[in-house]
Amino acid sequence: MSKRMMFALLAVAILVGGGIAWMVLSKPKLPAGFAGGNGRLEANEIYVATKYPGRIREILFNEGDTVDAGQIVAKMDTSALEAELREAEAKITEANDNLNVALAQISVRQANYNFAKQQDDRSKELVTRGAVSAREAEIDSSSMLATRAELTGARAQAVQARSAIEAAKAQADRLRAEIQDAVLIAPIRSRIDTRLAEPGEVLAAGGRVFSLVDLSDVYMYVFLPERVTGKIPVGSEARIVLDAAPDYPVQAFVSFVSPTAQFTPKTVETAEERHNLTFRVKLQIPKERLRQYEPLVKAGVPGMGYVRFDPKAPWPADLESKGAPPADLWEPTGRVAAN
Repeated sequence: MSKRMMFALLAVAILVGGGIAWMVLSKPKLPAGFAGGNGRLEANEIYVATKYPGRIREILFNEGDTVDAGQIVAKMDTSALEAELREAEAKITEANDNLNVALAQISVRQANYNFAKQQDDRSKELVTRGAVSAREAEIDSSSMLATRAELTGARAQAVQARSAIEAAKAQADRLRAEIQDAVLIAPIRSRIDTRLAEPGEVLAAGGRVFSLVDLSDVYMYVFLPERVTGKIPVGSEARIVLDAAPDYPVQAFVSFVSPTAQFTPKTVETAEERHNLTFRVKLQIPKERLRQYEPLVKAGVPGMGYVRFDPKAPWPADLESKGAPPADLWEPTGRVAAN
């Protein structure tokens, strides 16, 4: 085969390949009043972590499982805390007993003081009449002062007993709170993304057990040219079309438009767009619609985002919302918590 023929065949192959690539990669042109860009589905990531250091006793879910807000996902070993709680409760009982003894002592000391006070008052009166000597009156006065001091001491013991009760109760309350915090719960309805620890591991305070994908805050960032972003107010209607479910556009709205221009990131596939300054636009899926699209919520799933900046322009037929996708469109990644 001659070199000329080889070059000709190579040129034909390049043309055919270029045509196929253009047909595959090119997007249909949007009607006036709309703008679009590619992006990836994103969701906020949160962590379930221990508040206090300890050993993991039980983990109840695996990666891919969906859990509801308030659902128990893991438990820490609380045997040492429970022993300390029993000790604190025993101290409460002991302090209550000490208080009862102190109160009984107060009654005895009060009676002794009342008698000594009356005796002292009588002695002082009899001294003026000469019925008793001054020395006897001084003895009665000393006895009255001694019983008053004993009464004051008994009252102080009662105060100490009450303080000991409050301290023991506070310690017991703290231990109960720590035991309660040792039960790890999901703060929101979410999907478990990563299981970061296993039963038997000892974690420091703040040790992470799970990373969760927030199923109530799902969005996509698209980068649109400056010629249209100035026309897009926050709240504008939008659509998200995922590559995994192209026949089921998801209704969304514009929740943020970046106030600062930037170069289009490399995730935008056309070289022409990369030379332009663009603005980052956040397309948020409403929380009330997220439940029906939960099977599709996978962080990183690619797709296209479309924004309508002309409120009078009708949506194209292929971008009209068709409702929730069928339940069997995507298989669940794990167990789903009961409502």
